[in-house]
Amino acid sequence: MKSMSPNNLGKKFLVEECQQLAVKDYLKKFRLKLKEEILGSVIEIARQKVELDITETGFAGTRHWFRCPICQKRAGILFVHPLSHKVGCRTCLDLEYRSRRYKGMIEGR
Repeated sequence: MKSMSPNNLGKKFLVEECQQLAVKDYLKKFRLKLKEEILGSVIEIARQKVELDITETGFAGTRHWFRCPICQKRAGILFVHPLSHKVGCRTCLDLEYRSRRYKGMIEGR
């Protein structure tokens, strides 16, 4: 006769009847917490404090943003102005792309 243990009460259980504990679920949970802690802080870029922001996407994901120190809008990319050394988004620093500047002109090299 088999001995009875708490895990073997004489009845076979199905996997579907048990709560699952997956390593990937715990790692995902802790990675998200770590990201929130890191991104919730303020970083310093070119001696200026820049805040970080997180938004949720439509499919249960997250997107990370900088907060422009000048206008406080979300931006994926910030720039350091070559003369003033201010940090900001393209709009605040009044920057434009080379391709737009010479649109319709032949660019000399």
